[in-house]
Amino acid sequence: MRSPLNRESELPNWPNAEASRFVTAGGLDWHVQQVGEGPSLLLLHGTGASCHSWAGVMEKLAQDFTLIVPDLPGHGFTAGSLRGGPTLPNVTKALSALMDELGQHPDAIAGHSAGVAIALDYARTHAPKIPVIGFGPAITPFPGLAAKLFPAMAKMLFVNPLVPRIFAATTRIPGETERFLRRATGSTIAPEYLACYEALLGNHRHCEGALEMMANWDLDTFSEGLGEVSNPVLLVHGRKDKAVPTGAVDGAASRLPNAKLTLLDNLGHLAHEEAPQTAAQLINGFANEHPITKAKAL
Repeated sequence: MRSPLNRESELPNWPNAEASRFVTAGGLDWHVQQVGEGPSLLLLHGTGASCHSWAGVMEKLAQDFTLIVPDLPGHGFTAGSLRGGPTLPNVTKALSALMDELGQHPDAIAGHSAGVAIALDYARTHAPKIPVIGFGPAITPFPGLAAKLFPAMAKMLFVNPLVPRIFAATTRIPGETERFLRRATGSTIAPEYLACYEALLGNHRHCEGALEMMANWDLDTFSEGLGEVSNPVLLVHGRKDKAVPTGAVDGAASRLPNAKLTLLDNLGHLAHEEAPQTAAQLINGFANEHPITKAKAL
């Protein structure tokens, strides 16, 4: 099975490449990085990203947790496709198969953006007591007309095979990936992470995978079930986030029975990449409020 990115030429330059392995589970050939010691912490990136999104956080937490960091279906170096498409239930089911194959069932989960929805769905269906930390959570439909337009646009763009190729070609223009990320997320990230996004967004197959995920998700139905998530949840949102409105995060926090909300000044949608020390402290602190670990102070 072929992955969006080339394993031979691109993986050696990826952050934490020495921790990479490939695992077949749930109909996919997963790229997953595993490093560290201690309770298991599953880290899930958002749509359009890859495991690299957590590289800075991994550096801070590897002494306290066994970190499990996969590339999601259709993203990065993970190969294959899910029967029935990458709907949220299908992604969660495949992720569960990966964890079974690894023999690692998470003691806590942290997710970013769409990865928060996967984290909450996994927690609800497989681990109803573990803590979940969500950065820039995209877990409810955006208010107003956007709630109906965005899924429809994603479906329309996905079925047009030229769109991912045109977008990928555009982001290969020098400086365009940085400009796009700043416009879309409100974040400014380090050069080493920007280089990863340049590789990802310049690859039309990765762009297809991101669009396919967006086109197959039903956040209306998912958000209606947030009241069933009994897990302790910490939602973290950057006040400069241009991708997810603060009002949507407030609404999500109010629907979750056991949730806290933390707002971060001067950070955007990629807050965990902009300030990995802060993100790691929040993860550690929330974990220490629950009986899974006695992590060290950062």
